[in-house]
Amino acid sequence: MVSTVDFITPPVDDPYWFGQIAAANAISDVYSMGGRPLTALNLVMFPSKYLDMGVLREILRGGNDKVIEAGACLVGGHSVDDEEPKYGLSVNGVVHPSQIVTNAGARPGDALILTKPLGTGVLFNSVRSGKLTLGDIEREILPSVAALNGAAMQTALQSTVHGCTDITGFGILGHLLEVAQGSKARVMVEYAALPFYPGARDMYAKGETTGSNGANRELVGNHLDIQTALTKVEEELLFDPQTSGGLLLSVPPDVAKPLVEKLHANGVTYAARIGEVEAGTPGITVR
Repeated sequence: MVSTVDFITPPVDDPYWFGQIAAANAISDVYSMGGRPLTALNLVMFPSKYLDMGVLREILRGGNDKVIEAGACLVGGHSVDDEEPKYGLSVNGVVHPSQIVTNAGARPGDALILTKPLGTGVLFNSVRSGKLTLGDIEREILPSVAALNGAAMQTALQSTVHGCTDITGFGILGHLLEVAQGSKARVMVEYAALPFYPGARDMYAKGETTGSNGANRELVGNHLDIQTALTKVEEELLFDPQTSGGLLLSVPPDVAKPLVEKLHANGVTYAARIGEVEAGTPGITVR
């Protein structure tokens, strides 16, 4: 049995998108360990005195649709009256004990594959601040953010997977550090290979940021070696916190190219090889 509890504040004002994204974000923790989601409980905090209950109905509809898409069952939930809406799920799944995948299984020589682009943190903040509208990100970005990581993991498990984690609030480097320390190895990232959502770079260039960039930078600071010339804007993208981010897969090098091709064929269109695992002091090298 694999269990996870995760909830978020609204990344966008549209309640149906919020419900979908929050559910995908919570279910991802089960997928990232090689599991299959079975049941989910709604976790709701909602200002019922200030927001119409129709908003809550749409949030829950979005979450339920995503749970059904994952092949799981929504079996109940809990609600609390709060000043700010928050929503997520407690998800239970199953995986055979011998097939559990963790973020501590990467091996020197492995290739690293990322299945979704980066940049949701600054994009969502830009919508809140008015630099972007919901329409600017609805067609090209939100479907990817709300996409389940199930197809990516199911495809990966047809090959050999040594390690996996999903990329969320600590940003790409924070989660890479977890992999490096858990696996007692060094991870190398090719900056030019990293996929970013359209507009993320522009928003940092226009002065937008997030409340987590500074903390994420501090988290990895003593373990990070940037060996390529990056602008301040390019660096900020490395610390951008993700909501419902992709999977980071550690696989044997001979598996990487055919796996990326299979991921693309199965609808995981942004999947890319972004680096490799090396022997050495646990930490991160960006080239």
